[in-house]
Amino acid sequence: MSLYVQRWIKIALFNLFIVASIGVVLRYKIAFSLPFIDQKHLLHGHSHFAFAGWISQALMILLVAYLAAQKGEAVYKRYRWLLYANLITAYGMLITFPIEGYGFYSIIFSTLSIFVSYFFALLYWRDLNALEIKNTAHSWFKAAVFFNALSSLGAFALAGMMVAKISHQNWYLAAEYFYLHFQYNGWFFFACMGLLTAKLSAHANPVILKRVFLLFVTALVPAYFLSALWMNIPLWVYVMVIIAAFAQVAGWIYTISIIKRQSKILKVTMPPVAKWLLLFSAIALSIKLLLQLGSTIPSLSDLAFGFRPIVIGYLHLVLLGVITLFLVGYILANYIVTINKYTLAGAIIFTCGIIINEIFLMTQGVAALYYTNIPFINEALLVAALIMFTGLLLLLISQKKNSKPDLNHN
Repeated sequence: MSLYVQRWIKIALFNLFIVASIGVVLRYKIAFSLPFIDQKHLLHGHSHFAFAGWISQALMILLVAYLAAQKGEAVYKRYRWLLYANLITAYGMLITFPIEGYGFYSIIFSTLSIFVSYFFALLYWRDLNALEIKNTAHSWFKAAVFFNALSSLGAFALAGMMVAKISHQNWYLAAEYFYLHFQYNGWFFFACMGLLTAKLSAHANPVILKRVFLLFVTALVPAYFLSALWMNIPLWVYVMVIIAAFAQVAGWIYTISIIKRQSKILKVTMPPVAKWLLLFSAIALSIKLLLQLGSTIPSLSDLAFGFRPIVIGYLHLVLLGVITLFLVGYILANYIVTINKYTLAGAIIFTCGIIINEIFLMTQGVAALYYTNIPFINEALLVAALIMFTGLLLLLISQKKNSKPDLNHN
């Protein structure tokens, strides 16, 4: 793997470590007290930096690396300014949001971040079209960058309502969920599926791969209403929502069948720790899709989205369980970073932290349904945050070791 990619991925992993560090501070403030920190402002910085500094930064470099594998390393120079621009806007949001919340400077950096996504989408789409050999991974990548740009409509709607001082809760939630849906289920998920499809395409039936893409892409827009069933949507839209939920499950079943057929090939090309991370990511995605299917029942949807702990648990399931575990697993599977005993220990500890965190969050969410407080749940979530922090710290330390990638861990 190119040293250029390795350097950028290490920066992205360091950004993930910063996200985890802020997570520890946030959890500590909830469990105990840090009066000099504004919880809401720091939370905004945490979430914006997680999106831009960690996931988007990692996805951009991995997508560029795919393009470079097809067209040569000169591609990196074309995208270098966009990678730097995204990194600068991410750190700008990391600094300004904790200080002023939604203020002049934080809005400038978040707006610039959106414009970076526009430029990346246009340039990447054009470069994909210029490739002589086409495959289904390109469709995933094009959809991903398109949905990334589309999600900004939700962000601009939120900004417009803030400026106009509109406080209609349903409109606010509709705009917020629009942004989150097309980030989580659009940009993040489709880019990851594109990376996975690129790996599977050499030994998979292209017709089935195309079918998987069509199932997910046609389901994405109506699936937005899975998080907005509390609105009085027409019956025909509700029917489309149900069809979309089943379509996504069907697409995932097809994907699992493709992976099973290639399991022997995949096993010999990646270290065991990567297999486990990708397996847990797949399990998390299966849980997510089944939860979405269950949420097509309006009473369950109203119940779930009416309790903030459940929403937080669900969002962390997707962001950490599905996307982050996939990205770290993919990075290790392709030996983009040095793999040694510290890398393995760090990845395992980090994964355990994610699992423990999700168990506690979901337990807290279920308890909230019955208006029950669980003793020491905030302290337990702080411990989970510390475990994730420790795992990432070890992962970063492992990259300081001057050892070559260990190709014997398979």
